[in-house]
Amino acid sequence: MTNVMELFSLKGKTAVVTGGSGLYGRQLVQALAQAGAKVYTASRNLESNEECAAKMREAGLEVYAGKVDQGDQDSINEFLAELTKDGQKIDILINNSVLRITKNYQTDAALFDQSMHVNATGLMMISRAFGDHMAENGGGSIINIGSYMGVLGPDYELYKGTEMENDFAGDYFFHKGGMVNYTRFLASRYGSKNVRCNVLNLGGFFNNQPEKFVERYCAKTFLGRMANETDIMGSIVFLASEASAYITGAVIPVDGGYTAK
Repeated sequence: MTNVMELFSLKGKTAVVTGGSGLYGRQLVQALAQAGAKVYTASRNLESNEECAAKMREAGLEVYAGKVDQGDQDSINEFLAELTKDGQKIDILINNSVLRITKNYQTDAALFDQSMHVNATGLMMISRAFGDHMAENGGGSIINIGSYMGVLGPDYELYKGTEMENDFAGDYFFHKGGMVNYTRFLASRYGSKNVRCNVLNLGGFFNNQPEKFVERYCAKTFLGRMANETDIMGSIVFLASEASAYITGAVIPVDGGYTAK
């Protein structure tokens, strides 16, 4: 008889988390490692990844740092080759990295283009490389980290009268919205090879934002608060593990009910 708790175990699995040293990234890395996975946190900033990995190892977790430029196919290929050179296979890819370089609607088109290259084309390149690897090795799980901004337009009232008051270039909404349907494409592409692909659309993370913003944002969620440092841990382990073996192409909001209002 199968023990349901064993389905959540990631023992013997290897995971890659891009942008794993960031606010959301750290809890993603921690959760996967606590569930038993060997985890690599990777981005262009190797120093930040090494700092994050070292702290995790001090806590007894198997976490290592890597360097990859999501906007460069050669960098992606080299990173994957380095990870797998000794026969190691990658079972889990968490696409969490994001480049935020635009400031407002009048932003230079070159910056918009750079953002889209890394966040859209880059998502395709790294998903394709790791997805093909997983398909050749019997399966895996790709989890894209989306946002409620991929399904809703901006609410400027949240920021009014605070130092956060600004304009949006629209690129973040563009690529997070595209991520949703690209996830379904990947699920279709790799489903026959036992590679699943799902997206978590996250809500706002509390990071000492201005009191007015926090109050307004919380009022728009059913749970009445912003996300904290543990709120995503269960969802990521679920989608990475065999507990979600029959789930692919799903778009799951983890936003306290923000998008359900």
